[in-house]
Amino acid sequence: MAGNFFSVACPDCENEQIVFGKAASEVACEVCGHTLARPTGGKATIEGEVLETVEAR
Repeated sequence: MAGNFFSVACPDCENEQIVFGKAASEVACEVCGHTLARPTGGKATIEGEVLETVEAR
């Protein structure tokens, strides 16, 4: 499984969360519930600000 993990800041509450770059399901913020990533069949559409790449594969 090749893909990157990103640290993403939620646009609503500024919470930082780790998101897989090829997420197969929607990823919601653990604090406020805002959708941070949506699956597209390949790379996920990340809706928050990507702060850094946590682990590159």
